[in-house]
Amino acid sequence: MTRNRRISLLFVLAAVYDGVLGAVFLLHPAMPYEMAKITPPNHWGYVQFPAALLIVFAVMFLAVAARPVTNRNLIPYGILLKAAYCGVVFYYWLTSGLPFMWKPFAVADLAFAVLFVWAYAALPSRPRP
Repeated sequence: MTRNRRISLLFVLAAVYDGVLGAVFLLHPAMPYEMAKITPPNHWGYVQFPAALLIVFAVMFLAVAARPVTNRNLIPYGILLKAAYCGVVFYYWLTSGLPFMWKPFAVADLAFAVLFVWAYAALPSRPRP
């Protein structure tokens, strides 16, 4: 399997991961909170807006998967998304605690962030003519 094919598969996986999470939290926001037995926020908009953003990022990841070299410039936005989520979750995990529900997502996002950095570094900065 070629490097570009591995990178494409990585971004398809990221798109499915973020797309499914986004769809669940957008369409059935109460379900994850009920399953985790934690109190939800006082308005579902606080959950649904970031869920919609995950779907937007999933579409972007599919664009990277379709043309990794051409869309290499989009990868830093995926890295920033993953770093932002990890930063918030790991900060509260280490300083004041937070429900377990958020921790597996942070671990997965950390792995994605590392792999996105690898993909960005592995791809040429300009498409071949």
